[in-house]
Amino acid sequence: MSLKAIKYSNGKLEILDQLLLPAQSKYIDVKGVEDGWKAINKMQVRGAPAIAIVGCLSLAVEVFDEKFDTKQTFKQEVEGKLNYLVSARPTAVNMKLAAEDLISLANALAQDESVSVDTMKAKFLKSIEDMLEKDIADNMAIGKNGAEVILSHIPNGGAVRVLTHCNTGSLATAGYGTALGVIRKLHEMNRLEHVYCTETRPYNQGARLTAYELVHDKLPATLILDNMVASLFKSRRVAAVVVGADRVAANGDTANKIGTYQIGVVAKYHDVPFYVAAPFTSIDLKIPSGDMIVIEERPDREMTHVGEHRIAAPGIACWNPAFDVTTADLITGIITEKGVFKPSELKEKVEQINSTNQSI
Repeated sequence: MSLKAIKYSNGKLEILDQLLLPAQSKYIDVKGVEDGWKAINKMQVRGAPAIAIVGCLSLAVEVFDEKFDTKQTFKQEVEGKLNYLVSARPTAVNMKLAAEDLISLANALAQDESVSVDTMKAKFLKSIEDMLEKDIADNMAIGKNGAEVILSHIPNGGAVRVLTHCNTGSLATAGYGTALGVIRKLHEMNRLEHVYCTETRPYNQGARLTAYELVHDKLPATLILDNMVASLFKSRRVAAVVVGADRVAANGDTANKIGTYQIGVVAKYHDVPFYVAAPFTSIDLKIPSGDMIVIEERPDREMTHVGEHRIAAPGIACWNPAFDVTTADLITGIITEKGVFKPSELKEKVEQINSTNQSI
């Protein structure tokens, strides 16, 4: 049975508090937008797809039992609260794009004179609830596309060793995962020899969360420290790196958990293919390059303490960016639910697919 980080039914939302893992598995209630904002900001939920889903579902919880006199009142309330949710963690683009889509939907429904306020609310809630199923379907397609492209370079049906960074599995999405979904698919195909996961300092999402998922699913796995990647590539034949993304720019530059960029540099030196696994909701064509991506900086305490225990010398200054940008020239391919694209063709392919979808 796969892990489930998000539980939603009939206006009730629970999330698995990821700050407590792996020591404790505890679900907490999210009773509205303020709870959703705090859970995202404090990283009780994290991972770009999960941030968007929990943020939008927290709004669904808040308006589920609320009565609205007019469509304009409903539209104004949800628009303000969606923009507030985007501010919880600005680097991950999924919440921003989801908010834009829902605001567009609310505007269209408000202008449609044949739609009552109750129908408007019902359609709005249905659109949010559908995000859960769509995310899982997209992740399974990403898993299939990623496994196929990695194996296309492996002769004679051999098994592969792969490296991943941070957490991109069921805990970061509605289920199955993006980069970890690729790894799960390789395992389902009996083509995964071994997966290496980095600890992912300073919050240890790899050691706490990815390792937790790998052990739970009984995948052959080994945890390594972030500074061991170069030695791993030199001493082991690793077939590919596969990581997630918080935002992909139009040129393929990718913002992901801090430490991803240095893995990309080391992978290129050692001729290890480097793949980014991300749904279309993580691709931001409005941003031309990674230079334009705002990088969130986190509190010093995340570096200086483990739990309540201080590990750094008192008085030392800290720099704690949550993300870095891996430049497109280091990326072999971007694995999406619609296919695998080279960074140089990403913008054109995404625009073509989006245009086709809009015309259907």
